[in-house]
Amino acid sequence: MSLWRRRELLLGALTAVPSLSAAAQAASQDRPAPLKRGARIAALAPGTWMERGDPLLEQLRWRCRQQGWVLVTPPELSGQWRWFSGTDQQRAAALRQAWLDPSIDALFLVGAGWGSARVLEQGWTIPPRPRWCVGFSDCSALLLAQLVAGSSGGIHGWFGGSSGQWQRLVALLTGASVQPLRGVGMRPGLAEGPLVVSNLTVATSLIGTPWLPSLKGRVLVLEDTGEAPYRIDRQLTQWRAAGLLDGVRGIGLGRFSWAEDDVLPGDFSMAEILEERLGILGLPIVKDLPVGHGRPNLALPLGVPARLDGRTGELSLMLAG
Repeated sequence: MSLWRRRELLLGALTAVPSLSAAAQAASQDRPAPLKRGARIAALAPGTWMERGDPLLEQLRWRCRQQGWVLVTPPELSGQWRWFSGTDQQRAAALRQAWLDPSIDALFLVGAGWGSARVLEQGWTIPPRPRWCVGFSDCSALLLAQLVAGSSGGIHGWFGGSSGQWQRLVALLTGASVQPLRGVGMRPGLAEGPLVVSNLTVATSLIGTPWLPSLKGRVLVLEDTGEAPYRIDRQLTQWRAAGLLDGVRGIGLGRFSWAEDDVLPGDFSMAEILEERLGILGLPIVKDLPVGHGRPNLALPLGVPARLDGRTGELSLMLAG
């Protein structure tokens, strides 16, 4: 796989709920403190390295400045060891130091591509206390491990993209409300439960490890890129055969993209694979959510109670203000 392909992994009708469940209220109280002016954000690259002066990093620095936040860039961020921003031990140490630093208010996982699970393999256990941690793609591994550890505050999202995409992420970090995401209803029904959001391939790679959370009683949102339909078929078949989808309340599907030459005449299309592998489960399903590689990639918080409407195609958060 080329460096460009690895870096590609980085780029890339409901009414208001009249009353919130006890679980939603508890989740609201368990969130990290909303970010305020003066907040310090640590930029970390747990996977593939970022070049010095990367325009995406400069954009993040400017956007943080506009919010009155300070972007902290540890020395390890500009390091390089093979395809990574440092050795596995160095990247794990940088993550641990930032996570435990009381002067840091949030972590932005800016380097994705490949390698986050190697950081988890170093043996450090994420503390269970709330912690804002933003990332997606390969960094889904860290967000899922955070959820398993009992730490709230993980957000599947990206700091790039349009101003509207950024403002949604800012709203989640500052405790403001956000609009429901709109997709296309694929299977009718209503589902409520805490959100689990991940890249499918990354989550599949965590099967059999301590870092993949139970999906029972949850609303699951999946996305992927660079995987041909037949490989998505293979992964979803594994999930079904392993019983991982037993007890899932509803499924949201974000963006799935692949190279056109990965599909040969007579092959299933991506839409057919998703329909055939998931539609038979009898769950509410919404497809084409604006989540994942590509734009927009709208932020979703893990562990937060949500409602998925398979008729209207909406996914809404159920958090107290």
